[in-house]
Amino acid sequence: MNYTQNQKISQISSHTLIIGVDIAKFKHVARAQDFRGVDLGKPLTFENSKEGFDGFLQWCQQSMLNNGCSEFIVGMEPTGQYWLNLVHYLKDHDISYAVVNPLHVKKSKELDDNSPTKNDVKDAKVIAQLVKDGRYAVPNIPQGVYADLREAMKIRDLLMTDLQAVQGRVHNWMDRYFPEFLTVFKDWEGKSALHILRLNLLPHELLEVPDEDLLTYLRLATKRGVGLSRMRSLKEAASCSVGIREGIDMAKLELVILLDQYEMIKNKFEELDSKMDALLQQVPSVSRMLAIRGIGKDTVAGFLAEVGDLNNYTHPKQIIKLAGLNLRENTSGKHKGQTKITKRGRKKLRALLFRVIMPLVAKNTAFKAMHEYYTKRPENPLKKMQSLIALCNKLIRVLFAVGKKGCQFNEEKMLNDIPHFTSSKMVA
Repeated sequence: MNYTQNQKISQISSHTLIIGVDIAKFKHVARAQDFRGVDLGKPLTFENSKEGFDGFLQWCQQSMLNNGCSEFIVGMEPTGQYWLNLVHYLKDHDISYAVVNPLHVKKSKELDDNSPTKNDVKDAKVIAQLVKDGRYAVPNIPQGVYADLREAMKIRDLLMTDLQAVQGRVHNWMDRYFPEFLTVFKDWEGKSALHILRLNLLPHELLEVPDEDLLTYLRLATKRGVGLSRMRSLKEAASCSVGIREGIDMAKLELVILLDQYEMIKNKFEELDSKMDALLQQVPSVSRMLAIRGIGKDTVAGFLAEVGDLNNYTHPKQIIKLAGLNLRENTSGKHKGQTKITKRGRKKLRALLFRVIMPLVAKNTAFKAMHEYYTKRPENPLKKMQSLIALCNKLIRVLFAVGKKGCQFNEEKMLNDIPHFTSSKMVA
């Protein structure tokens, strides 16, 4: 499908049947209309199942023949996760599909009847009207390795959420039963500290274990970093501990469960990282992306998971818009408002780019120089946040060029391609 508004409209011809589908969890509602917006036939209700999808496809084909059309397009709202099954079904059958913004449906549903009434049949008609007017988008459904990468990043986010929850619970446990532990060990996730916690001993129980036995036990986990003085410091802290001594049996069981959960999540992270490395090796030009100073595997994996195959894009501006980093302004007459980013699109992609640009400005010579130029140039200097957003867009252009064209990134060439920066450098 084409990208511009006029091209979207031009694809809806007099031979096109437009199907609007209101998505739900169990049953969807479809309505058909022609290119002028005239309703054709009665609405169809079909289930979110293989039989329902097959029946919907037969209904579409029959409606197309009955009304003298040679093609049809299916439009829908991207409601939750319920629309994905239908989209993949349509994609497998080579049927044109599109999505409309739910906000547009909500705001335009009163245009026909001047009524705030909402129901599935009416929403299906509004969706079809929006597709007729070219107010739709064609979603980029990831396939193959890109679909695997998106799922992998989703799993990584879930594991990170679980890990943070377990870390918080362990801190909660130590605050209740051994609050002095972190005065001896700065980080309970270190090998030595974790091994001590694995003993599952409360402070008054730890005092009964000889120092040499503790040291011998620790040497099984780590050969360096912990000596006899550290053991004595830990026992001294345990001797004056204010930790709770009630319910200690269940407290020890709680610690065992928490540490088992922590170890399991860590192992899943390692397993996931190895699989993500294998997936990245299947994507061309990944090695060139990783050659950029300040760009790591997590960045490349997250970028490709959100964007998908770069060959589906003709210009980096499409990815900039996908990330919600394109600019908007509010002007009226003589009033000119502030220019800000739209924040539309995939917020995970936008958050990823912003997290990456901070260390990139610190480690990469070209991005650091551009940041200094944007913030210190004599004419129209940018604020630091504005400069970082501009550099996020620049990073998208760089990754697009490296990933799609397969060229090598060169920091010096990147700076020389900017006339204003080159001229200011010459003057200096």
